[in-house]
Amino acid sequence: MPAPDVAALLAQLERSEPDIAEPARVAVEWLAGGEALETISQFDVCEFLWYTLPIKVPGDQATIARALGKLLRLAGMERYAALCDSPATARILLTYAREGEEAGTSAYHRELESTGVLPPDVPELSWSSIMGPEELGAHVACAAALELAIVAGDPVDREELTRRWLTAPRAELGGDCWLHRVHGERLNRWVLGRGTARRELAQPFEVRLHAPIEAPAEPHLEPLRWLLDLARTGVRLTERLNVGRAVAAEAADRFGWASPTRPGAESRAVRGEADVPAMTELRRIAVHDLGALRRSGRRLVLTTTGRNLLDDPAALWEAAAATLLVPAPGEHDFEISIRESALMILVDGDAVPDGDLGDRVAEVVNGEGWRSADGGRVTGVDLSHPLARLRHRLDALGLSGGASGGSGPAARDAYVWRLTGTGRRAALAALRAQALRPRQYAGLG
Repeated sequence: MPAPDVAALLAQLERSEPDIAEPARVAVEWLAGGEALETISQFDVCEFLWYTLPIKVPGDQATIARALGKLLRLAGMERYAALCDSPATARILLTYAREGEEAGTSAYHRELESTGVLPPDVPELSWSSIMGPEELGAHVACAAALELAIVAGDPVDREELTRRWLTAPRAELGGDCWLHRVHGERLNRWVLGRGTARRELAQPFEVRLHAPIEAPAEPHLEPLRWLLDLARTGVRLTERLNVGRAVAAEAADRFGWASPTRPGAESRAVRGEADVPAMTELRRIAVHDLGALRRSGRRLVLTTTGRNLLDDPAALWEAAAATLLVPAPGEHDFEISIRESALMILVDGDAVPDGDLGDRVAEVVNGEGWRSADGGRVTGVDLSHPLARLRHRLDALGLSGGASGGSGPAARDAYVWRLTGTGRRAALAALRAQALRPRQYAGLG
């Protein structure tokens, strides 16, 4: 039922303009949900007019918007009433009607951004497009704070205000801050996951991932630091735009990346980057995932981002560790689930033969409901490429202590997985970044 003040306003409107009383009632029920009008914000009004009304509310949308404006003026809320009658509202509603939902939604987002009350993404938090209750509460609170600052007429740094609002302890949250609430909600959702095996594997991580995973004190990420430092003066590329043989050979020797042709065989001479998969993966991490290097002609050069990362060890650690679970072009949640499960299994440092790891990962992803391309259960064949990419990434960042297990009869166990101490920390950091990532609709990233 409407709150008393709303009921009184509707009764007044019924007496003065009975033809719009019903559209006004429909609008205010959607907008306020039975709460007093004093609880609504500019963000709420914009979202209703430019998204909810054209997509979810049946009836003559222009009439409903105009009726809501009449009601808000009766309540003395002139700024919000003006939004109902604004050219922006008329334009957006027309866009939905003529061009469809996608075009209308794009127009809505552009106009909402221009109001200044939309909380921006900040380094501590990128907002989800699918929000849980805690994140929605944080988003609404930040939007209201931005609105108050704008109305006060003071210069507004939206990012700084949003960061302050998210991270400051708040009395209404019992001394907690909104950022902790949102992180806790996302972490809990990630732990629950899908399938019994996945939940049992992830459950201990709800506590382990509660706080950020700090970088180790000892030297770490040495291959990445080496490549970025080398790029200060440029890294020459071949005609095929690969790293040259001398650099690939140095990397293989320096970081133990020389690959034997078969288990138990001697390492062969490095003839180029193709002989050092970890070198190729390291370059992908630096160029595509971190934006720390870019190609200039036939050279790899350090970007401003790369220089900043080299100068900020904590930022380099956080960014690089997260790349263990960054999807490659064309990959989807299936491949990420495989690598995520593998990291949870390996994170305590036990040596795990390749075949055993595959069996355990297959149990988890099958339990989540994933299936192979032919509709059957996921097998080792389906896991091979995602796990190989994880292995190369761990090698590329200097996080793996794994080794070939010899040439015994169990060919599937020829490689034994093991993370270094730094690798275990990086795995936890990658899992935490994965758990706290924003939820997006399909197609939004």
